Amino acid sequence: MSAPTLKLTGFADEAARDLETQIKATKELGWSAISARGMNGANLHELPQDDFDRVADRLDEAGIQIPEFGSLIGNWGKKITTDFAITLAEIERAIPRMQRLGTKLIRVMSYAQEPWGEDQQEQERFRRLREIVQRFDDAGLTAIHENCMNWGGFSAEHTLRLIEEIPGLKLVFDTGNPLFQRDRSKGEPYPWQDPWEFWTTVRDHVVHIHIKDCISPPTDGVEPIYTMPGEGDAKIPEILADAKSRGYEGWIAIEPHVATVFHVKDQSQVDWQQCYDSYVDYGKRMEKIIAAL
Repeated sequence: MSAPTLKLTGFADEAARDLETQIKATKELGWSAISARGMNGANLHELPQDDFDRVADRLDEAGIQIPEFGSLIGNWGKKITTDFAITLAEIERAIPRMQRLGTKLIRVMSYAQEPWGEDQQEQERFRRLREIVQRFDDAGLTAIHENCMNWGGFSAEHTLRLIEEIPGLKLVFDTGNPLFQRDRSKGEPYPWQDPWEFWTTVRDHVVHIHIKDCISPPTDGVEPIYTMPGEGDAKIPEILADAKSRGYEGWIAIEPHVATVFHVKDQSQVDWQQCYDSYVDYGKRMEKIIAAL
């Protein structure tokens, strides 16, 4: 029995905002997949329909598949008190676009964290996520929750609670996100989360992996130092070796953050040539890591 092949994709909006340059970076790596998030200045489920149609046709023409939608659904930019109608509208736009592109996975979150110690409205989060997951499931699609700056990202135990509360929910595991989040399942002073511990706790429910690497910041409120894969503390080779040994057959999506953080406010401050070059370099380094497993 041969070992599973780890397939590479990436958030190419970290290489460029426009679709053509995203395709160019993907082709330069010899890849045929993009994890779709921002294209031509908007999230894929927020593009005007005519723009989306052109994007879809161009992806077909270029032979690029979209294994994952990196959606805005329930993300860190939305509080649990945000009108749920906004989420439902995002779902209604996302489903036909996923079907058009043959995309089966959509990244969702569990809404922004409230300051620790304040009411997190857990039951409302569970209620919303049940409906989110059910709507995608009804369409033959899979919602996957990411351990980011959301309720499920408070700890691996919080993520497992989501699995218990929301039938059909699967996970996307981000290797770097634990390194700048406090582990709220432990006592004060709440240490930084450990990527390996988080992975081994939730891995049975993971169907997709995001790759970031970084070094934990010195204190709260400071950006971590993002690194090339394998140069930080995210335990990327160890996690991928473990995933492969356990028969993982999903995608590995690079999300470098090395040259730019996706949610940077002032795009005029971004050196896009540096972003492009570092994205391609990151992808090549990931290929070496995977080849060495």
